[in-house]
Parts: sequence; C-alpha cells; structure tokens
Amino acid sequence: MNTVDLLKSDFKLFLQAMWAQLDLPSPTRAQYAIADYLQHGPKRLQIQAFRGVGKSWITGAFVLWTLFNDQEKKIMIISASKERADNMSIFLQKLIMETPWLKHMIPSGDNSRWSRISFDISCSPHQAPSVKSVGITGQLTGSRADLMILDDIEVPGNSMTELMREKLLQLCTEAESILTPKQDSRILFLGTPQTTFTVYRKLAERSYKPFVWPARYPKATSQYDGLLAPSLVEDIDNGASPWEVTDPDRFDNDDLIEREAAMGRSNFMLQFMLDTSLSDAEKFPLKCADLVVTSVNPTKCPDAVVWCSDPSNTIKDLPIVGLPGDYFYSPMLLQGEWHPYSETICSIDPSGRGSDETAAAFISQRNGYLFLHEMRAYKDGYSDKTLLDILKGCKKFNVTKLLIETNFGDGMVAELFKKHMTQTKQHMDVEEVRANVRKEDRIIDALEPVMNQHRLIVDRKVIEWDFKSNPDAPPEERLLYMLFYQMSRMCREKGAVRHDDRIDCLSQGVQYFTDALSISAFEQIKLAKHDDWQDMEDAWQNDPQSAANSMVFGMDLPTRRKARMLTGNNSVHHWV
Repeated sequence: MNTVDLLKSDFKLFLQAMWAQLDLPSPTRAQYAIADYLQHGPKRLQIQAFRGVGKSWITGAFVLWTLFNDQEKKIMIISASKERADNMSIFLQKLIMETPWLKHMIPSGDNSRWSRISFDISCSPHQAPSVKSVGITGQLTGSRADLMILDDIEVPGNSMTELMREKLLQLCTEAESILTPKQDSRILFLGTPQTTFTVYRKLAERSYKPFVWPARYPKATSQYDGLLAPSLVEDIDNGASPWEVTDPDRFDNDDLIEREAAMGRSNFMLQFMLDTSLSDAEKFPLKCADLVVTSVNPTKCPDAVVWCSDPSNTIKDLPIVGLPGDYFYSPMLLQGEWHPYSETICSIDPSGRGSDETAAAFISQRNGYLFLHEMRAYKDGYSDKTLLDILKGCKKFNVTKLLIETNFGDGMVAELFKKHMTQTKQHMDVEEVRANVRKEDRIIDALEPVMNQHRLIVDRKVIEWDFKSNPDAPPEERLLYMLFYQMSRMCREKGAVRHDDRIDCLSQGVQYFTDALSISAFEQIKLAKHDDWQDMEDAWQNDPQSAANSMVFGMDLPTRRKARMLTGNNSVHHWV
C-alpha cells in the first residue's frame, strides 16, 4: 500500500502527517482518541474534551481528510460566530495550498469559488461549495451538506439564559434539515460546556452520542452517565488513580492546578472535567419562580398579592438567568384596597473599591408583603458620588431608615451617610447591623421562607436593570454580578457564588422585616373591614337613613342585607 492509500485509510496517520507538516509535536493520546472517534464514530456524534486539547484543529484536519478521500463531498462548518467559522475556512485553504499531498485539490478554473465564506476544491460543478462556513445565527436554510461540523457553538454570550439555550438548541436542530439524505452523511458536534445546564446535555438525549474526555480521571464516574471515552474507562478498570492527569503531554499536573486556582473550581469542573452534575436543582433553594414580578408603585400597594404558577402568568419578555425550568411569574390577583406602605428602608452592603460592589436595595413592607422597588450597585466603593446617589433614591421612595452592614469599615460608612444627610437636609434613622453567621446560611435562611410563601414582590425594572448592568464586562463576568444569577445559584456550600453583594444586600433588608412577615395580609383585610363596619354602625346609630344612602352604592349583596338588618328599616328593602 502506497503512502496516499495509507493516508486515506487511517485518519490518525493523516493527522500525524499534517501535524508534521505544521511543525507541531506528534498528536497526544487524547488527540489520537478524538481522531479515532471522528473516523469510526456514529452518524450523529458529539465530542466533549477539555479546553485546549485542540478539537478545532483536529476537526479541520478531518475536513481535509474527508475531501482527500472524496473530492465531491460538501461540508458545512458552523461556529458560534461568523468570524470564528471564517477563520476555520481560511485555515483550511492555507493548508490545501501549502501541503504537498493536498495541492491537487486546488481548483484550476477561474470560475471556482475561493473566498473565506465558501470555497471549492477540484471537483465537479455543483450549486453547493465544497466547504462553507457560517455562524450559528446565520443563513442556514437553503444549504445542503454531506458533513456538518458544529464547532463550539455554545459560548457564554448565547447560553446565558434558559431562553437563549432553548433558541440555541432550536438552531442546532436545523442541521437535520440541511443534511443530505445519503448513507454516509454525518453531523458532528464539538464543544466544551459553558454552563452547568449546557445544550450538549440536551443533544445527548437526541441521539447525538457523546465522547467525553476530561483532563483528569474523575473521582467518580457516575456523573458522566457512561459517556466517558472507552480508553479512559479501560484505564480506570486497570487501576488508574482518581484525579491523575489523562493527557500529560498536553497539560501536566502543575499546569492544571494553576488553571483551577485561576478559574475557580466550578469553571474548572465545567471546562476541564466536563462535569455538569451540579444540575441538582434541589441543591439551590432560592428559585426565581417563587418571586412575584409586577410593576411596583413607589408609594402605595394593595392589601394582598396572590401568586400563581399557571402558564398564563409566566413572564416571557424578561431575561431569566435562573436554572432550567425556572421562570418569573406575574401575580394572579391584586386584592383589596391600596394604601401607603407601612415602612420603607434602604438596605446597604458597602464594599471597598475593586471587584466587589456596593449594593443598595430599596424595600417597602405592608401586611407582611415585601416590595423591592429598585436595586443599585456601584464599583467605586463608598465614594461621595455613590452615597449621594443612594440618598437620592431614598428621597424618591420616601425611605425612613438606612440599614447598613458594619462588617466592612467598622461603622465609618454610617458616619459618612450621616454627614451627607445633614448636607442634603434628609432625616432618616440609621441602623447598623453586623453579620455573625456564615454568609451562605444567612442569605438562604433570610430569603427562603419569604420566597416560599411568595411574599417578595419584585418590580420588573429591577430584572431589566440587573440583566443590563455591567455592559462592558465579558458575558461570563456579567453573569456573576447579576442578582438573580446569584439568587438561583446560592447554596449552603462555602463560596457558592463568587460575587454575592446584591443578594447579600437584599437578604439583609428582608431579614430586617422578618418580624413584620408574621402579619397575615388576610387578617389585616378582615381587621380593616371590621373597622369599616364599626364606623358604619356608629354612623347608622346617629342617622341611619343618611349613612345608608351615602354607603349603599359601594356594597355587594351580602353587605346590603346586613345593612338592612342593622338599620331595621324597610326603606332599604329595595336594595336587595
């Protein structure tokens, strides 16, 4: 068998020759395993391997090997962005021109396509190009391909929320309509999970058989659901030590330790261990679905707010960064009359300059219901500009008390507020609170009972502001600062979320109102009605006819009957 036939028969040999052409070291064990699965794997597959293993380079070589075997093949490369897909196309063109045994694929005619968007090799005329690159949100319909490669289609920017992931999954399914109906047509997904609730898990449920290659041998294999690469499973059966490096030629132990320290454990488990087992929703008790989301009046509220999780109450036009299946719900009913709030406070969690935020939450209470009007967050610590802006919000919502955590600054921030209150002629009580319970336990203990009883009402504008805050930060960093991301990922493990300023600020304000939450809204409504009846009885004793005439038009049928009984006057008989 000559050299060309050998290269055509085994993709691993082709990959080794290509790496030599590029002056790269020989492929590593993990890279050979990926190459073998690409060649011999099923018609629909996905490869999940740790970040930096070279999945895209290997797949680019596989595209050339496919065309090397059959120059009539039509291939489509889809990536998260058009730019990334185009870069792959340029890389392939350069390899064809510079690799001696591939130069015969360069088209000879001037009519052939040869651009970064699409290009032809030396083949029969066809409507579809030999290779076409496109972004996942680009024009997919109308195309045809024998081999479809979806390379790193999931990135933080398009998988941040549940709705984004649903949309991404829907775009992935369009690949089925593009694939040509041939026996050897294939769809290949390559990627690294970007979120705990990655779309790659859904693809596994849709017959796209995964091949998972983590950077270390896992301590337990149960979280991989039998999807570990066969060679790794064989190693484990033969006594491979847990947490030993699986591909030391790519990353050694010290390198992985440094990366874990820099990335954080949760990101390392996602991107290097491919472990998405943190999806246990019971682990996270604070669910967005337990909130009541509506427009909150700055000065008044109804007697009671009735929550309902009926699908008709699902809010679909707000971004949700909670766990899968978690949604915001609007109230089913606003019950009773509208009255001013019993009390409004501003809860403040100060911090120094740096990555942490100074957060302020404006919260009102009435009848045991809490209303979150607004939340503000600042990156400049406790500067005069920040403190004055918080006081401006206090004036807007008629705040009567500032609640300030003193763990930071030892009371200094409260004194600064008092100075600015004197200058702005505002009069509020200032109360300092000191936390002496572990932060994660304190936050959950304060918020979980309130949210489970659906007594926390959140203004829609808070959710919109929260999602749009820190617009200049990378998507993965923006997520960490969002209130509702922090809320949905909060658990009792130490360091559950990297940034918790906003959720800590909210829980501090809710904790202040804990005593008020024992008040039953419905008991308050009954008490108010009892007081109204007492006033009515007093009025009827003095002038029954006048009192009846002035109040009858607002009465329902049972009330009218009671009014007739109280007055003993047949003149009100026609009311009923």
